[in-house]
Amino acid sequence: MYEMVGSVKVIEETQTFSSGFSKREFVITTEDKFPQDVKFEATKEKIEQVDKLKVGDHVKVSFNIRGNEYKGRYYVNLQAWKIENAGGQVSPALDAAGSEGSSGGGNLDDLEESPF
Repeated sequence: MYEMVGSVKVIEETQTFSSGFSKREFVITTEDKFPQDVKFEATKEKIEQVDKLKVGDHVKVSFNIRGNEYKGRYYVNLQAWKIENAGGQVSPALDAAGSEGSSGGGNLDDLEESPF
């Protein structure tokens, strides 16, 4: 389990694939000496947590690193499983958001529809 704190920069639309798998991606800007924009994905019921975010919200994201190989190429995803208020400007509904445990990822069929 990993955690990262930052401000929400981008919130993408939910993507639903033909297999029924859904995900929603979002980007936070870290508060490091050299800030970085880091993209996360939320799947299944975790998408509801992203729905409550607004650009500019200050959040702490708990996530797992997921890596896989597909047709000789390697992919890494940061799968968010908990998004919490980290202070500062945040949506009131985000305080109520929270879930425990990690969620499973998609399957290889989903990668064919991904824009890699």
